[in-house]
Amino acid sequence: MIVRALRSALVWALALLWLMPIYLMVVNSMTPAKQYSGNPAWMPTGLGFFQNLSAAWTESGFGDGLINSLMYSLSAAALAVLAAALAGYAVVIMPLKRPTLWFWLIYLGTLLPLQIFLAPLFKAYVAVGLYDTNLGMILIYAAICVPFAFFIVRNYLSTLPTEITEAAQLDGASWARVFWRIHFPLIRSSLLAAFIFQFTWVWNDLLFGITLTTSPDRRPVMAALAEVSGGFASLGPPVTLAAAIVASLPTVVLFIACQRFFVSSLKAVG
Repeated sequence: MIVRALRSALVWALALLWLMPIYLMVVNSMTPAKQYSGNPAWMPTGLGFFQNLSAAWTESGFGDGLINSLMYSLSAAALAVLAAALAGYAVVIMPLKRPTLWFWLIYLGTLLPLQIFLAPLFKAYVAVGLYDTNLGMILIYAAICVPFAFFIVRNYLSTLPTEITEAAQLDGASWARVFWRIHFPLIRSSLLAAFIFQFTWVWNDLLFGITLTTSPDRRPVMAALAEVSGGFASLGPPVTLAAAIVASLPTVVLFIACQRFFVSSLKAVG
């Protein structure tokens, strides 16, 4: 009984410790920027959240960043998941030579630090006219998201019985028909899990956002948030915190809405 009580107390203490920064962020985002004293507030001193958000939205182009990140995250994650599904199907289901070699060639993209791509990628983007364009951002995000999505889908496909493919081939189904009519519906939960992971990564990216874009109407939300915090420091911390809360909402809502599919697919992959 004593051990159980101590364990519960420890869990509650850790939970409160983890929630404290979130509490401070919410409380200070509600403080009107003009009333902020420079020290973190522990109790709400006003209802200036929407005023702070409006300042971030109009002064720094934060609204454009939200729209851009939504476009980048949805399109890049969808393209990456589709490419990963096709690659996983080819490596696991189709009679491909040296499937292990193909797996490591594709998965190698997750083992290299992203910083090594910046210099050659910047030069290539400038040379072909993709620098500071929406298409350029979508392409680089989709390419970087493929390896990890491939890892998830490939592991899920490995759990499916081979008799499914053999039965479909006996009925005369082509490889394309087997994929779209049989395997694609079976791996939807893994595709959704991969989509959530990649959507979150693209949404939270700052590195490529500040390297490959300069225009406010091309920057993703994290680059716009960095601009609020740095270039517009005179707006005050409450403005930055209000923008940060809004920037974090899409990924939180996505995880909560898809929690059941996300957990079930990860169990199957594991």
